[in-house]
Amino acid sequence: MGRYSKEDIFRMVEEDDVEFIRLQFTDIFGVLKNVAITSSQLAKALDNKCMFDGSSVEGFVRIEESDMYLYPDYDTFEIFPWRPQQGKVARLICDVYTPDGKPFMGDSRNVLKKVIKEAADMGYLFEVGPECEFFLFHTDDNGQPTTLSHERAGYFDLGPTDLGENVRRDMVLTLEDMGFEIEASHHEVAPAQHEIDFKYDEALITADNIMTFKLTVKTIAKRHGLYATFMPKPKYGINGSGMHVNMSLATMAGKNIFADDSDKLGLSEDAYHFIAGILEHAKGMAAVTNPLVNSYKRLVPGYEAPVYIAWSATNRSPLIRIPASRGNGTRVELRNPDPSANPYLVLALCLAAGLDGIKRKLKVPASVDCNIFEMTDEERAASGIATLPENLYEAVQCMKNDKFVCDVLGDHIVEKYTEAKLKEWEDYRTRVSQWEIDEYLAKF
Repeated sequence: MGRYSKEDIFRMVEEDDVEFIRLQFTDIFGVLKNVAITSSQLAKALDNKCMFDGSSVEGFVRIEESDMYLYPDYDTFEIFPWRPQQGKVARLICDVYTPDGKPFMGDSRNVLKKVIKEAADMGYLFEVGPECEFFLFHTDDNGQPTTLSHERAGYFDLGPTDLGENVRRDMVLTLEDMGFEIEASHHEVAPAQHEIDFKYDEALITADNIMTFKLTVKTIAKRHGLYATFMPKPKYGINGSGMHVNMSLATMAGKNIFADDSDKLGLSEDAYHFIAGILEHAKGMAAVTNPLVNSYKRLVPGYEAPVYIAWSATNRSPLIRIPASRGNGTRVELRNPDPSANPYLVLALCLAAGLDGIKRKLKVPASVDCNIFEMTDEERAASGIATLPENLYEAVQCMKNDKFVCDVLGDHIVEKYTEAKLKEWEDYRTRVSQWEIDEYLAKF
């Protein structure tokens, strides 16, 4: 049974004086979209009769097949605490359907739901806890974001060094108002960089939560005259922002299937297979987990972000780390995704790749328990450690070559995503940068 019925939503809208409802959905690139309706249109929306023009959303459809319907997920009803007290604004997260009542193949939420169903058919529940990092920068006189910050704080520093402390506190309180359970919030390694961690949940709820989290963080930052960006690497010479994904599989009764006390690392056979599946498909997943030209500027040795396709329970340099907690807290942490990624597609691919490892009983390579960044190329080669793609172009080629990843995403998303990302790469590749002007103009 869901959390809310249709009657519950009508009652809450009435009692709380909700005037506007935003019907939210996410495009294939992870950008939040919405159609706003007044409360007088709520009955129509809850009956899945609200339509929008899919041809105007990048990566959706051509003009001649443009009508799309929004099917609200009643359980996602939430009132925005930052909007006025009279005439409040609420939201419903929606699935996208075609006019003939079928789930739209370009809807990334639908992709995740399909893989969750596959896990459920195997008797598993996929639980995920994300760690989202972001930067807080000043805006210019026109309200446009800059990369300027007055603060010089570092990892876990406190105010008054950490000027973002008040903003972060406001963000945490607002998120808690919206039902988030915040586990930790702190200053990150780089100046102006922050992290707020919320409690793990079932995968679809977590993906919805990531989208809501990003919207909330940006909204509250703006109220403080700052700009919050989830761009992976906004500044040269400092750490970029990641979105580490902590994952576990449980039985429907809630027992963590990754835990096994008899194993020296406390991991079950299925946990090892799951890790092996993700390692096998890591290259093919990279265009989704790290979707921007800029993503690959974070993934360079020397800035803590993982580059090497390996796993370990004892060090933080590989792609996959096994955090220390065991028993029901046993989990696998994938460290390369960044917060610009579409969370529905990231979680769909992580779950599908892990299940692929379990189904095929893939053997996990030996763990690498030393600092991989300090190994020589020869030592890495001898250990069979591969690297992630070096740039977006290479990542798109790896995705196209991984038939499994393409099958999970479906033809529509693969085609539209590839087309857009290759265009993005070409645009970047042929652009003359300020670095080139500074480096070459006066020399030659």
